[in-house]
Amino acid sequence: MTEIKATLTDLIFHNDENGYTVAVFQTEDGEITGVGSLAACHEGSVYVLRGDMTVHPKFGEQFAFKEAEEEMPSTGAGIEEFLASGVLKGIGKKTAKAIVDKFGEDTFRIIEEEPDALTRVSGIGEKKAAAISEAFREHKEFAEIALTLQQYDINGAYALKLYKVYGGETVDKLKENPYSLIDDFFGIGFKKADRIAEKLGVDKEDPFRIRSGVRFTLAYHAGEGSTFLPRNLLCEKAGGLLDVSTEKVNDELVQMAFEGDIFIENMEGRDVAYLFPFYRAEQNVCRCLRILSETEPKMIGSDVESLITMTENETGITLSDEQKHAVRESINKGVSVITGGPGTGKTTIINTIMNIFEHSGLKAAIAAPTGRAAKRITETSGKDASTIHRLLEYTFFEGEDNMRFGKNSENPLDVDVVIIDEASMVDLMLMDGLVSALKPGTRLIMVGDADQLPPVGAGAVLKDMLDSEYVDSVRLKEIFRQAKESLIVVNAHRINRGEYPDCNEKGKDFFLIREHKETEMLRLIKELYISRLPAYYSDIVPERDIQVLTPTRKGHLGSIMLNKELQEALNPPGPELEEKTFGDRTFREGDKVMQIRNNYQMEWKNREDFTEGEGIFNGDIGYIVSINKEFNEMTVLFDGCRYVTYDFTQLDELELAYAVTVHKSQGSEFPIIIMPVTWFPPLLATRNLFYTAVTRGKSAVVLVGSEQRMHDMVDNNSTGERYSGLGVRLAQFLNGAKGGFEI
Repeated sequence: MTEIKATLTDLIFHNDENGYTVAVFQTEDGEITGVGSLAACHEGSVYVLRGDMTVHPKFGEQFAFKEAEEEMPSTGAGIEEFLASGVLKGIGKKTAKAIVDKFGEDTFRIIEEEPDALTRVSGIGEKKAAAISEAFREHKEFAEIALTLQQYDINGAYALKLYKVYGGETVDKLKENPYSLIDDFFGIGFKKADRIAEKLGVDKEDPFRIRSGVRFTLAYHAGEGSTFLPRNLLCEKAGGLLDVSTEKVNDELVQMAFEGDIFIENMEGRDVAYLFPFYRAEQNVCRCLRILSETEPKMIGSDVESLITMTENETGITLSDEQKHAVRESINKGVSVITGGPGTGKTTIINTIMNIFEHSGLKAAIAAPTGRAAKRITETSGKDASTIHRLLEYTFFEGEDNMRFGKNSENPLDVDVVIIDEASMVDLMLMDGLVSALKPGTRLIMVGDADQLPPVGAGAVLKDMLDSEYVDSVRLKEIFRQAKESLIVVNAHRINRGEYPDCNEKGKDFFLIREHKETEMLRLIKELYISRLPAYYSDIVPERDIQVLTPTRKGHLGSIMLNKELQEALNPPGPELEEKTFGDRTFREGDKVMQIRNNYQMEWKNREDFTEGEGIFNGDIGYIVSINKEFNEMTVLFDGCRYVTYDFTQLDELELAYAVTVHKSQGSEFPIIIMPVTWFPPLLATRNLFYTAVTRGKSAVVLVGSEQRMHDMVDNNSTGERYSGLGVRLAQFLNGAKGGFEI
């Protein structure tokens, strides 16, 4: 391995996600092109690079470095160049020159040991001087830690993530428990942590390793929707992951259960294993639903029939017998479920229920799992709606990758009724938080479409409640006359029944453009988005009103490729548009983007009333307002009113959103959707995914692709196995026996 001292003079490419860097370096012997991993690099930085000279078949001679040790400059010119490079936030070229002019080659010592002296430089106050000193000390500390981590194949980008959480204890924390990376860092999986553990000398059959593998396997499948795994399947999956025998896994499983690390019980004749949070949540949801169901709710002022008649007279809307039945059930019961497809009048029922409770002097709250769904409730009903998170006053705690709710069993919601819309999206953990915050006697009304895709999180709450038959429910089947005029509504119900949709009827809103070649499908989608649909629907704004949906992220017609193509067509690069590349994504001012994970502590500011708050959630869509490379920040406007500023290190939380997956579109409604219909993996090309996609469209659904593939999706009624014990536990209540389950 060759060691070279070099100054970075020209940064050709840098991937913020993995640290991969291509740059020109100046050495004693001239310029070289270096390729390797650097966490945060700036022109003017000096490194000791260790690696070997290689010859790339296309780009020629390159120095491939495996280690990079940053060396602080010692000359006045070098120090000024370092400070002006942007490596210390808040110091520009002018300030860098002023500092070096004042302190010369003693600058670094002054910054580190005598920061108060910086106040003698014009424009630097005590607060800024302290911030510069702290940033410099952190930079030096991180450089030393990053160098140490290189021997464990942890690249600069991951080293920076570790440092942001562990600080100066990073190396000690890593050696103490390399598997903690799995829980503490988004994007670091078991295999990466396991490779680090191997370099640290952890034995393959080390009990600690096996236990980490078991927890990871359960957590992975929770991410896929299952609250538990059958014991035999868990041993098989974890054994394959760890490359150890199922017997070894089972031995540790027993010990983990004995020590309370996981929970094992017999359910319907088979042993199943839970991570404790999911076990506790299932138990608590069952307990709370039973209490709510068996407690007499607060009475309304008049009889239900007269209140229904009064509401009909006020609104001018006559309810069907089916709708009246749903209203009665929701008013008379402690817990009720109303489910039905599009056009069956769920919104009318919600509005009627809300009016009745208002006239009766009962305090009601209405909420939905996502901000977009809540906003739609407010627009269609005129009632104030919020997200469930906000209703429960979520609170983020530093050091925890989860949330706590301000409203809970000790501080319950001060309401008589809670209505949850889009209930099919509610996962087990959110349901646990919700029911814990309801006082006995509070009505809980769950409204949703049980045939939609299940929630992204673990569990299948709405489906389990219906399947158990423990909770009173009404299934709406009647499609109303106005809704029948929409082929979107009619076809959604046809798809749900396993029938093929009708397309291209004159004057209707459901279209299929037949095409078999994927390259042509892509061309047609861009053409529809950019010109054909805006020409036909003259009042639409494409970026706002048209949404491309696709079953998958990958492939020629997956969301990643579609976004690249649509971005290039709709928002191409230009001298007036700042942009930032992060991993394989390039973000540009004006781009449509989506938040792809819940961030409970992300701050936002309302541009209308200047109020502030916290929390940006998975599925929120916004537009990039500005990119500031001097301060490494990007500002996004969500919902037309909330400004959120992202540090560049947080850009892994965003994706372009010209095209999104159907799963990500849940709870949203768009005026027009476009969807490619081609071969997709059978697990994705399913009836309920197709149904969910179609029901996202309000004014038009445009399918581009093969009619046969569309038929195949309708025929594929597979929903994939999702292990959940909630329905089983609720059914035990119905049968009047606990059956061995704790409650």
